[in-house]
Amino acid sequence: MNQYSFKQSFPAEPSISDKLFDLMEVTFPGLTSLAECARKLGASWETASTPFIRFHDDIAITHVGVLEIPMQIMGQRRIVGGIHGVATRAEFRRRGYYREVMEEVLEYCDSIYETLVLTTPQPEFYLPFGFRVVEEHIFKVKCDSTGSTDRFRTLDFTDTKDYTLLHRLLETRAPVSNIVGVVKEKSVFCVNEGSRTLYYAEDLDLIACIEIEDTRLHLFDLVTPQICSLKNILAKISQPIEEVVIYFSPELLDVKDVESFPHAFDETMLMVRGKFAAEGEKFMLSRSARC
Repeated sequence: MNQYSFKQSFPAEPSISDKLFDLMEVTFPGLTSLAECARKLGASWETASTPFIRFHDDIAITHVGVLEIPMQIMGQRRIVGGIHGVATRAEFRRRGYYREVMEEVLEYCDSIYETLVLTTPQPEFYLPFGFRVVEEHIFKVKCDSTGSTDRFRTLDFTDTKDYTLLHRLLETRAPVSNIVGVVKEKSVFCVNEGSRTLYYAEDLDLIACIEIEDTRLHLFDLVTPQICSLKNILAKISQPIEEVVIYFSPELLDVKDVESFPHAFDETMLMVRGKFAAEGEKFMLSRSARC
C-alpha cells in the first residue's frame, strides 16, 4: 500500500463532488451538464461511482472512478467493474500521480470484480495496467421499410409518467444481446442518453435509442422487458428506411443477411482486464453503457 489514501466517498464527503467536477469539466468539457441531466433523472453520478482522487492544496488533480455494471455475457449474468472519468490536470501530468491512483484502484477492484471494462481513445494509457483491447463490431442490415403512421412518441422527462416509465424499464430491461448486454443499470445510461431524444412505443413497451440519417436508421440500444424483432421496430418509424446500422449484436432481433464490420465506436476502443467470455465474438458494448 502506498503512503496516500485516494479512495473517497461522496456521502461521507459531499464537498468532493464540486472539486471532482471542476477537474472533470477541465478534462471533459460538457460532462458536468450530462451528469446534471442524469441527476435530474434520479440516477446521479455520486450514487453510482466510487471516486479515487488525489488532491493538491485541496484541488482534485487526479481521478479514477469505479462503478458497477450488471451485464449479461455469453448468457451469464455478471457484475462488471467499470473504470471511468480518468483524468489528471495538465500541469500535474508526468509526475506518477495517475499511476499511484490507478494502482490503488486495481488493488480495490481485484478483490471485488473478475472483470473490469473501460472505453477510451487512448488505449496506451491502460495497457501497462493489464488492460487489453477487445475488438468490437457494428452490424448492417438492408431493408425496404416504407414508413408508418403508427410511430414512436418522444419521451418528456418533465412528465412524471415518463420519468416513472424510464425507471421501470431500466429496472426490468432484458439484455439487448446474450453475447454482451446490460441489465438493471441506470446511472451510466442516464449520463450517456439522458440528454438525447428517446422514443417510446407503448404496444411494445420499449424505449428506443435511435437516430435517423436520411434513409439510414442507427439503432444504439433498446430498453424493454422483451426484445422484439427489427421488423416491429421499423414499423414505428414514420419515414422510409433502406439500411439499419445496429450498435450491438443483433441475434435477438430476428434478422437475416446481417453484415458485420470491425468498428471503433466514436473512435474509442473497448478495453478489458480479467475474464471476458465474449472475447473473440462479434458484438459491441452499447452506447448507453460505455464508460
